[in-house]
Amino acid sequence: MAATTAQPMGSLPSGLEICTTAPDIFYLPELVFGGLVWILVASTHVVPENPLGWVMFVSVFCFVMTFLWMIIFAAGGHRSSSGWAAADFAYHGLAAFFYLSAGVDLAFITLGKKDGDLRIYRIDISAVVFCFIATLLYFIHTILSAIRWKNF
Repeated sequence: MAATTAQPMGSLPSGLEICTTAPDIFYLPELVFGGLVWILVASTHVVPENPLGWVMFVSVFCFVMTFLWMIIFAAGGHRSSSGWAAADFAYHGLAAFFYLSAGVDLAFITLGKKDGDLRIYRIDISAVVFCFIATLLYFIHTILSAIRWKNF
């Protein structure tokens, strides 16, 4: 009997398995913290419009895309294809980069509001913290998705 050295093919989870597998378990925390960024930035005065518009775009875009991505994975629409594993890696890498840029913009704008209304300043500080937590979650998801893609 000959020993095989081939590695088994990777697979993508579907159904409730997305709540138990390593990279996919981050979908819900990404939605929660991304939604909090969206809510907190939207609840304050969006001044200046351009950088905070970018933060709103990133938080809404990533919230919607992550929700759709989670639904596709839960429904098994990926059919355990390596192309979907690569797309999962690419999307979460892009989302991590977007959230990092949005977090830096938001932190810079928040520093300028230090002498303004204390309530708005505290809300903006919370949004910055949640933005960087979302960045970390997307970055970890990216690393784990890259490992999963490599094992396909």
